[in-house]
Amino acid sequence: MEVSKTKKIIEKTLNQNKAKNIISISLKGKSSIADYMIIASGNSSKHIQSLSENLLKKLEEKGIGQCKIEGKTSKDWKLIDAIDIIVHIFHPEKRKFYDLEKMWGDPSDKKEVMV
Repeated sequence: MEVSKTKKIIEKTLNQNKAKNIISISLKGKSSIADYMIIASGNSSKHIQSLSENLLKKLEEKGIGQCKIEGKTSKDWKLIDAIDIIVHIFHPEKRKFYDLEKMWGDPSDKKEVMV
């Protein structure tokens, strides 16, 4: 599947499941690990778990079944490796602590995704 379509599926799924502060960062020219990094917050450990499970399910439904999840036992963070897109789902305090937006983002292309 085309990366832009996968990105839209991820953003839409996170938005529909009430993720907060969804940010998409282009990694093109910055890293070879992925084309995009999407960062979102959940309200609680259960919400973070639910977001990650719902996202994996949606990606599988769309034929992107080779995705992996890291942080399965973590209550504050999950990472979904969707091949060309890395998705971080954080508890807001952990997100602020790691501040991936500042590390990877370009102030000119950082924006909240509204679907």
